[in-house]
Order: sequence, then structure tokens, then C-alpha cells
Amino acid sequence: MATLSECLSAETSGAIPLVPLTRASLSPWLERNPAQREWLEVTGFGAEPGSVAFLPPANGEPVRVLVGRGTDEPVWMFAGLPATLPEGLYAVQEDLDRDRATAAALGWALGAYEFTRYKASKRTPARLVWPARADRAEVERLARGITLARDLINTPSEDMGPAQLLEAGAAVAAEAGAAVRVLRGDELLEHNYPTVHAVGRASARAPGLLDFSWGDARAPRVTLVGKGVCFDTGGLNIKPRDGMLQMKKDMGGAAIVLGLAQALMAAGTPIRLRVLIPAVENAIAGNALRPLDIIRTRAGKTVEIGNTDAEGRLILCDALAEADSESPELLIDCATLTGAARIALGPEVQAFFCDDEALARTLQETGLRCGDPLWRLPLWRPYRKLIEGKCADLNNVAASPYAGSVIAALYLAEFVSRAKSWAHVDLMAANTRARPGRPEGGEATGLRALYHTIRERFR
Repeated sequence: MATLSECLSAETSGAIPLVPLTRASLSPWLERNPAQREWLEVTGFGAEPGSVAFLPPANGEPVRVLVGRGTDEPVWMFAGLPATLPEGLYAVQEDLDRDRATAAALGWALGAYEFTRYKASKRTPARLVWPARADRAEVERLARGITLARDLINTPSEDMGPAQLLEAGAAVAAEAGAAVRVLRGDELLEHNYPTVHAVGRASARAPGLLDFSWGDARAPRVTLVGKGVCFDTGGLNIKPRDGMLQMKKDMGGAAIVLGLAQALMAAGTPIRLRVLIPAVENAIAGNALRPLDIIRTRAGKTVEIGNTDAEGRLILCDALAEADSESPELLIDCATLTGAARIALGPEVQAFFCDDEALARTLQETGLRCGDPLWRLPLWRPYRKLIEGKCADLNNVAASPYAGSVIAALYLAEFVSRAKSWAHVDLMAANTRARPGRPEGGEATGLRALYHTIRERFR
């Protein structure tokens, strides 16, 4: 991955001008530059988003590059250029206001991303002169947070087990001067995290829990919980082959929470931040959870295991119970929880559940505004009876195949009662196709929407 200084530059000498054009603005530009009409007709440049045309020097002007851009989602308007333009230094020839300049610089940084841990990059990304009004500190903290999440998700499970995920989270905390506690293996039982232990005990790699706090203890409490299933075989309800191929990203909720926390702390957000990451591998062994086993959770409620492949909600319920015990002002959990959410909304729109109307409206509006869409699904309480346990207080799944993401959210809601506001984000944590600034693979879906929501709520 290119560092920020390798893709964004304070130097301006020798920079090649980038002239952004839309389909609508191309004709007026040609009227002002008639000598270029024939060249652009020959090259077929029509200012389609992402298209590029190099203009040869003429009338004493330097080489210029015309780039087609869309009219929405400013963060992605130049995000494809670091990988498509020839290596060199470029400068946008457009007077961008602060928000658009910051978005353009962030998009450029994200467009320069490559996962290079196992395969060296074949080229250096094109560099951009910092747009004049860009908030450089904001770009840096968001780019670092998103890069952290992408790298963690992209790392295969052999090198990103529970121990490595906990170490990565502890490093984030240490960098910010946060107070950290890590529980491992049977320590989870000693400190009453029984469902985290039960899900992870079958793996040769011990389960654990990361718990760190940062900020002024008198500030509003904001708690983030992230699902850290480093690989999910499905347990004894084993997944089919195709399902296994996506399971290295099942710790994506934890990765996104860590990237989000890193950005919030770097920004000096005036909150008392707490982060809880239960980290496990859902494996198969003689001591694995069995269907119809019953576990007593941290909250004291008993849960009958209807399906061992619904393990994410099990590890989250213990972490949520602990998070809720402090009555935080805002509690958010992030998890790659259900395929049902992806069937409903696809991979590029993230589902969330929230009973706080003001928070729900802000999350949805903020996500759309910043090009990181979240979409509210109903926390439909009448379905609660579908997870009533026969021999326990709850079942971790419903017998019905319908409304799977709602059922999962309702299960989690059983463990949240004191938080002033709670949102559950059921996310993808990956790009299934490459788009400008968003390569195929691990992605911090929802991170920017959550970051801006929290920053604007707690100024």
C-alpha cells in the first residue's frame, strides 16, 4: 500500500494539470478551446466518468489531461486515476471547496490502495498535488483507518487468527494511549464471557476479547463492538465450499470498528470511547458446540443453539451485555452477520437496525451524503416470538427461513436495554467488484458514515 506521502504531494513543480469535465461541461470547454476539438473527436473522449484524454502541448501550454467525472459522490470523482494515469505528479485545475477538496484527496488516497503483503505492486501510483482547501489531517486519519480495515480483512486466516486480531487491536489502542485489557482462552470463563468461549473453544487457536477505553471519563460514552470471527467453518452445521471462500472476511466488523476507532481517536473526538472485540475461530472438533446445546450468556439469559453457523450473534451478545452495562450515550455494533442482509440490499448498501428515529435518520442521510450508504431495515418486534427457546430463554435462530437479518437483530436487541441509543450494522466488509477507489476484496463498508455521524453528534 502506498503511503499518503507517496500518493499526495505538497510539491507543485512540474505537475501536469488535470482538467475535470462532465458531459454537460465538455461542449462549453470545447467552445473555449476549439483547437482541441478534432483531437478529442479522434480519441473519442466524451467526458464519461473515469475517461481520460491527454492533450499534446499547443500554443505554449503544457501537456494537460482531461478527465471525465460524475456529478455526485465527490469522494470517488478522481479515485480511479492513481491506478490508470501514468506515474507522475498531477494537479486538479478546479476550484474545489473544503468538503469537495477533502473528498477528492481522500478518494485519490483510497484509489492508490493495494494489498501488498504477499504480492509486490507492479507500479507506483500517480501522485496528486494536495488540493488547496483539503483538510489534510482528516484525509490522513480516514485513509489510515480504512487502510487498516482493508488490510486486516484481506489477510488470510492463517495469518489473521484471534491472537493476531487482538494484537492488531491492542496496537491501535496503544498508539492512542488507550487503556487496554485482553482476555484469552479460559480467562473468558473466569471473567464471565461464556458464549465467546463456547464458540471459540474448538479451535487450536484460543478465543479472546479485546477491551480498551480512551478519552476523558467525563465525556459522553460511545461504545463500539465488532464481530471478530477470524474464520467460520459453520461449526458442526458446516458451510458448503462456496460459503467457506468468503469466511476470512468474517472478522470484518472487528476490522471496521478498529479502523473507525483509530480515526475517531486521531481526530481527538470529545468522547469516552470504549471498544470491545470478541475474537474467535468457529472450528470443528470434539469439543465444538452442538446443535441444541444450551449456554448461559453473560447477561444470565440461556440460549439454545439452533444452528452453530449463527455464531456471530453468540459472541456479540456477551460483548453487547458488557457494553450496555455502562449505559453509553451511543452503542454501535458492526458485524458481517447475515446473508439475508446481502440478499435484501446487495453488497454495496449496508443494512442497519435502530429504534432511535433521530439517529436512524442521521445515519442514513450521512451515508448517502458521503457515498458510504447505510439503509435502515425494521427491527420488527412481532418476530421476537420466533426466537423463543423451547428449553431455554432464546434460540439463536428462528425455525422460519424468512427475515433472517431482522431475526439476528432481534436476538442482539435482547442484550441491549440501558444504552441511550443503539444501532446494529449488518455489513458486507468487502467489494465483490472493482470500482474506482474500491478494489475487489476487503472494504471498510460503513466506516465513513459512522465516523461522520459520531463526529457531528459529539463536537
